[in-house]
Amino acid sequence: MKRLTLLLMMFLPVSVYARTINGEPLTHTFSIVAYDEQNGEIGVAVQSHWFSVGSIVTWAEAGVGAIATQSLVNVSFGPRGLELLKKGSLPQEVLQELIKGDDGRDFRQLAIIDARGRAATHTGEKCIADAGHIIGKNYSVQANMMLNKEVVPAMSKAFEQSRGPLAERMLAALQAAQKAGGDIRGQQSAAILVVRAQTSGEIWKDRLIDLRVEDHPNAVNEIGRVLKVFRAYEHMNNGDLAIEKGDEKTALEEYGAAEKMFPDNTEMKFWHAVALVNISKLDSALPIFKKIFTVDKNYIELTRRIVPNGLLKADEATLKKITTVH
Repeated sequence: MKRLTLLLMMFLPVSVYARTINGEPLTHTFSIVAYDEQNGEIGVAVQSHWFSVGSIVTWAEAGVGAIATQSLVNVSFGPRGLELLKKGSLPQEVLQELIKGDDGRDFRQLAIIDARGRAATHTGEKCIADAGHIIGKNYSVQANMMLNKEVVPAMSKAFEQSRGPLAERMLAALQAAQKAGGDIRGQQSAAILVVRAQTSGEIWKDRLIDLRVEDHPNAVNEIGRVLKVFRAYEHMNNGDLAIEKGDEKTALEEYGAAEKMFPDNTEMKFWHAVALVNISKLDSALPIFKKIFTVDKNYIELTRRIVPNGLLKADEATLKKITTVH
């Protein structure tokens, strides 16, 4: 990276280089911005050989759009671009507004999609090869400093041919990019961000998925694993909600789905067992508790601690049966 920085010092205007050392990193990468016309969700996903790529490249806001700002990154393109979209500008208008006043435009790569699936993308003529982008229906894929010319077309094809939730479709694009050759330097970090079709007025509810892999030699596979964990915990949360509504059948189905995805996850088993006790199915819960306590005896103490606050509804006799089952 130091050698690359020295080369850029030789060829970039002084003002552009100054920005690279004042917060605009050299994030060469492949990414996708996309819109799900089935439910209106908007998302962006990325991978780069750069630490914590999700903290600078990916931007999205519910009911507004998503942005990927990369290559020699102008991070301000993210928040500024979303603000312009929010004011009613079209993606192409936003792109032109951001690029025209930027001295480093030839080294930038920028992709914008709005809440209706309209996309606009810029790949500066001095982005490091191989670099390019493809705009398709409801998406744009873009990359720079790739090993070969196959990466961007592979991403486009994978997204168009994939089915299912938006996050998984964007993941398919990242996986295809890596399989085609990916970043010439390899992998390091990845991120997936998905927001609602319309804002709820509560920011913490609007981000449906916000996952990052900050530093990993196989970042694409790792973000895929993390997404699977996220889906498993969605089942757990759905199970909890079903319990609150008195829907025992749905609750047990959801807990079972989560554990099937990650059969070795002790905590999932634990809360499943707790839920069983709370719906008066102690006999079904005891074998699960036994497996948990065999793996990690700390859960015995945790079981005791969640009785006083009501998370585990158990009298002294029931608690004794549970904690001595091991």
